[in-house]
Amino acid sequence: MKFINLYCMLEKEIINVLFYVKSGISHLYLRGGMKMELHNGKLYWPETFHNISNYPKLNGVITCDVLIVGGGMSGALCAHTLSKLPIKTVLVEKETVGSGSSAANTGLLQYANDKMLHEFIEKLGEEKAVRFYKLCLKAVDELQKIANELAEPVDFVRRDSLYYASSEEDIPKLQEEFDALKKHQFAVDFLDKNEIKKVYSFEKPAALLTKGDAEVNPLKFIHSMLKNAHQKGVEIYEQTDLEEAGSDEEFMYFQSENGKIAAKKVIYSTGYESIPFAKKLGGKVNRTYAIATTPLASFPNWMENCLIWETKRPYFYMRTTKDGRIIAGGLDENKNEVPSSTYTIERYGELLLQKIKEHFPEYQIDIAYSWGATFGESVDGLPFIGQLPENKKVFYCLGYGGNGTVYSMIGAQIIKDLILYQSNPDAEIVRLDR
Repeated sequence: MKFINLYCMLEKEIINVLFYVKSGISHLYLRGGMKMELHNGKLYWPETFHNISNYPKLNGVITCDVLIVGGGMSGALCAHTLSKLPIKTVLVEKETVGSGSSAANTGLLQYANDKMLHEFIEKLGEEKAVRFYKLCLKAVDELQKIANELAEPVDFVRRDSLYYASSEEDIPKLQEEFDALKKHQFAVDFLDKNEIKKVYSFEKPAALLTKGDAEVNPLKFIHSMLKNAHQKGVEIYEQTDLEEAGSDEEFMYFQSENGKIAAKKVIYSTGYESIPFAKKLGGKVNRTYAIATTPLASFPNWMENCLIWETKRPYFYMRTTKDGRIIAGGLDENKNEVPSSTYTIERYGELLLQKIKEHFPEYQIDIAYSWGATFGESVDGLPFIGQLPENKKVFYCLGYGGNGTVYSMIGAQIIKDLILYQSNPDAEIVRLDR
């Protein structure tokens, strides 16, 4: 025991010396620049989950194989994935885990993207586009496996998705998408106007009904994953701001107010706070709105509570929850900050409620929660995942796009392989320097 204590003391002293030696190298605040507000308003998910684990603030000097910066959905998925490996992993969150963009996440898990498969085929080529779509579908399966492994329920439910034409002009686009999905063996049906009318309270020109999607309570999911990872040895620290403090051949060094970390690898899963970095790659931040309604006992004329979204851009979407609410979102704006006024959030909330009632006029519902949030997207519709070309110790897992959780699942798997084997067959699609 005395030998172990002496070793730990020497290790801390060595790291301290290295920090001072390297302190002349430029300091970057999480490579993300200044702090930005990610959401505003009355959030729904924090009201559904009270069994929250608290983690300490970093206080001391530690070394690790992998440091994960960011405790949202991306960071939690990376931590859960790496917790199964015999490597020392540390996760650091500057506020509290799950309190950033993930708290405003509406919890739809879809393999179909804001860019349709046939549009990706035109941009990326057929092989790469289909491969990416199948990666997304596989990621939903992987998310289900994780949900089933967790000791606490996270309200994960597989759902179909109804993707309807917002106008007659969008029918050819839906038909082209149906042909592409069918050709590549995705489970999809084409519904005409009469078929939609049979099972819904609304009429639309046409729609695709796809299988393989899901919904989840994102806050429960994050906390349950991190609790599980922590039990397996992942160290987690909250309320800890980190700054880069140099590097050498073996380690990257970080410091906070009361602690220091030496890490062989670092994964930045800082989400939309990494926008200054992502802008260089072709990313941008917009804002969106969402509401959760008062609960209903049932959802008549809503076939199997499927996820619903539309072809119009920006699109409207909605889902149901375990306690009988409807979550709806959309009305996106090309503004890179959250709405600051309560009036604006409430006004857009009323517009979303009106959209729900246009689809289901018989539902007696009101707004219970309404919020606005920022979200990131890339120009080409793909996330930013992979190793930084100029620094092989640095990885990014940035799920920019409408399918952030699905993208983050893909990212966790790819980065794990890059760390362990220096390669992954799908890393080229989402690489940072594409």
